[in-house]
Amino acid sequence: MIRPCFQATCRSSTQFLPRSALRVASLRTFSASSRLRNDPRLQDIGRVIKDEYAAVRAHYDTPKNTIVLAHGLLGFDELRLAGALVPGIHYWRGITEALNAKGVEVIVAAVPASGSIEARAQKLIENISRKAKGKSVNIIAHSMGGLDSRYMISCLKPTDFNVLSLTTIATPHHGSAFADYMFESIGPRQIKRLYKILEYFGFETGAFSQLTRQYMKDSFNPRTPDIEGVEYYSYGASLEPSSWSVFAASHAIIKRIEGGPNDGLVGVNSSQWGQYQGTLLGVSHLDLINWTNRLKWFFWELTGSKRTFNAIAFYLDIADMLARKGL
Repeated sequence: MIRPCFQATCRSSTQFLPRSALRVASLRTFSASSRLRNDPRLQDIGRVIKDEYAAVRAHYDTPKNTIVLAHGLLGFDELRLAGALVPGIHYWRGITEALNAKGVEVIVAAVPASGSIEARAQKLIENISRKAKGKSVNIIAHSMGGLDSRYMISCLKPTDFNVLSLTTIATPHHGSAFADYMFESIGPRQIKRLYKILEYFGFETGAFSQLTRQYMKDSFNPRTPDIEGVEYYSYGASLEPSSWSVFAASHAIIKRIEGGPNDGLVGVNSSQWGQYQGTLLGVSHLDLINWTNRLKWFFWELTGSKRTFNAIAFYLDIADMLARKGL
């Protein structure tokens, strides 16, 4: 989140930009939004969410049950690179603290970063069993964490706690075209060598092949049905990255293969599962967990555009939704 003094600096800096630059930036933003809304391929993206979560509201209802946060591929709960004296890096940057401040009890689960869905789900159920202590929980999962959670609910059938709902955010329920592309580009022989290198450094490799579209369609989804009594919600995101964005290449690959919008790693169509809540416009896969680069928003405001997404407001709103549904 940008500090107030920083925001003021950004706003005042626009006076030094020529009006033509501001006009061009504004037109580009409008044009991208219009193209996305009018693209005939996007008829299944559901509700388009443009700036609904631009800022934190004054009031949110608090769900009566615990929320579990389940991370995605290569994720973690807290990463300490310089010992106990230096603050760690949190996967859910500022999100856990914001939920706690609103009176929400939160469990942050940690599973093998690149392990198979089965291995991650087993660790997930152990985490929740140890921390929830028989309580009912609502799971909010980012990316691959949604697949772990679905497998845990459907196949491991927890008895030490009760899952009321699962809300997935940019989860590749139908696989990722980028995973397909990587396997096809690298080839079977090189994949084996790459796996050996990763395993040498302590990384598990079970996750990668499970993220392909064929695996999800032919193996995972048929044997992982939804469970009656659990509410399933999902969100997707769509990004039109700049040429220097870290997601520029992957976004182009997914768009070319799947023919639809994506957040740089997961397609909107693949994100849809259960009750689809809508597509977040102009939001990347990392924006969704508050890993937004402040420099990005600095230059965004320099062009006269306003910030349209605040991850903390997004998660507080999910908690509010769960509360209103009595969960």
